[in-house]
This record gives sequence, C-alpha cells and structure tokens, in this order.
Amino acid sequence: MTLHPDPYRAPDRQPDPLKMVEGLEDRGRTPTQVRLRRRFLAFAGIRSGWKVLEVGSGSGVVCRDVAALVGESGRVIGVDPSRVFVREARRLARQNGLGSRVRFELGDGRRLRFSDDAFDATLAVTVLLHVPDADRLLGDMIRVTRPGGIVAVQDQDFGTLALDHPDPALTQRIFEGVARKIYADPWSGRTLPRKLSALGLDSVRLLTDVYQDTTFEPWTRTFLLRRAENAVKWKIVSERQAERWLAGIEARAYAKTFLMTLNFYGVVGVKPRERPR
Repeated sequence: MTLHPDPYRAPDRQPDPLKMVEGLEDRGRTPTQVRLRRRFLAFAGIRSGWKVLEVGSGSGVVCRDVAALVGESGRVIGVDPSRVFVREARRLARQNGLGSRVRFELGDGRRLRFSDDAFDATLAVTVLLHVPDADRLLGDMIRVTRPGGIVAVQDQDFGTLALDHPDPALTQRIFEGVARKIYADPWSGRTLPRKLSALGLDSVRLLTDVYQDTTFEPWTRTFLLRRAENAVKWKIVSERQAERWLAGIEARAYAKTFLMTLNFYGVVGVKPRERPR
C-alpha cells in the first residue's frame, strides 16, 4: 500500500519514525514556538487541578507544558495513533520528572475511548490540518469535555507562510504545491472559529500568533529543505530550480537578512451547560 504524502497520517510506517520525534522536539524547543504555544495555553485558561486531554499528542511537548499548568493535583492524558510517538512521549515525560502526572495512550482522536464529560479541557495542537474528517475529531473532543469545560484547538495556516526570497514566484510555487499535496486542509487555521461555532460551542474566541524566524533556526532549515525535496519528488519544480531556491535562502541567511513567518490560529470554545427544559 502506497504511503500518503503526509507522514503524520502513518508515522510508524515511515522509514525513520524516531527522526520525526526529533523533529517534533526540535520544533518544540525553538524559542518562538515555545512562546506561541504557551501563549495559546494561557489563552485557553487551563487551571490547576484540571484533567486535560490532548488529541494527537505526538512526542508530548504540549502535554509537558500542560502538566506544569495543572500542577500536582491535575492530570494530563495524551492520545496518539502512533506507537512510536506514544512510547517516546512516555520516555520523555519520565525524563522530565512528569511520569506520575502525564499519561500517554494509543488511540484515534476520532474514536476516543473515554466516557462523556470526562475532561475539564480538551486540546488539539497543529493536528486538524492533517485530518481529513476534522469535524468528527472535534465532535468527539466535545463529547468527552464536561459541560462548561474548554475545547481549544490551534493550527497553522499555510496560506500565510511568508519567506523573503529573491524569487517570490518560485517560492509561491513550492509552498503552495507542496502544501496542497501533503495536508488535508493547508488553510485549516482560518477555518477554526467557524468550525467550533458550527459545532455548538459557546464563547468562541480567537488568538492569532506568528511563528517568526530571522536567524534561520534548525527547525526552519529542516522545514525548508523538506519543502524543496518534496517539490522535486512530486515534480512541482526541477532539481536545478530547487537547488537555486535553497541557495537563495542560504544567501539571505549568510547576509543575516533571513525572514520567514507563519500564522498560527488558536481558538477556544466552551461546551454549553445543559439547557433548562
């Protein structure tokens, strides 16, 4: 069976799933990613003592941050369909002294194995753009959230990806062509307020944040290299065009004039309390 172009559809079937874990951790420790992730969690209003579920927990970066917010009396559960991600997330939680507060389970976010109203808050961070039936996943997140509890989602929007490059047309061709090929919805971020409102959540709020890199961070370098490699693999550009594109990026970095930004949209809604009859 041919693998989908999006490696996050089936991480365990990729040539090197541990490399994907390293990538998630590299992104997670990038300073601007730390800032926008923690701003989003503060915006969600997660409190001490809460029981929180993260769907699509990956290597556990977000869950580890949430554990600090819920404190000793709180609990965090991460669910992911990848056995490798779950195993590594458990290891990293223990390594960070959080083994008793954070639990990771194998599971599908569209079919959560939890009872109704089980959590004070449910989260999905940079997950929905990978999911073909995102409304189904959101619906199950809402089901397991208690009335009055929080549903919080954050996604990037690849329609807002900007790179200062000597060849803007080639840049647009690579970015748009690769994004259309990989993601279920490359523009997921901008749709989130509408989706949460349509699913019946109250008090839907939006926080727009920006991933900004002017120093050519390691994660950004890897991200752009993969864009170029995929653009060649899928015949979006020639190998020579990709090499020229990467050379333009390196020139900007060498001259200390590199700039790339990407919008992240964080949306929070409240599950309605039971309406009086």
